[in-house]
Amino acid sequence: MTLRGKEKEEIVQRFAQHAGDTGSVEVQVALLTRRIAQLTEHFNVHRKDFHSRRGLHQMVGRRRRLLQYIKKQDPRRYARLIRELGIRGV
Repeated sequence: MTLRGKEKEEIVQRFAQHAGDTGSVEVQVALLTRRIAQLTEHFNVHRKDFHSRRGLHQMVGRRRRLLQYIKKQDPRRYARLIRELGIRGV
């Protein structure tokens, strides 16, 4: 249930802040958002997969902390990121 190479590369290129950027907050949040979406689809079929559900909760928590960090550092980057990802009901 991990991201495939090409899909991951596309996400990294789209959200990278500069050439060679693979670890910026935007990239991390985008990758986590995609994995969260994949796991959410997985739970539509496998409702009782509680071990993976724990991993999902950990990913959601990590994404939440990263979003809090970027919101505190630069609110405009935060607003742009959540708009592009379509999260937080905005």
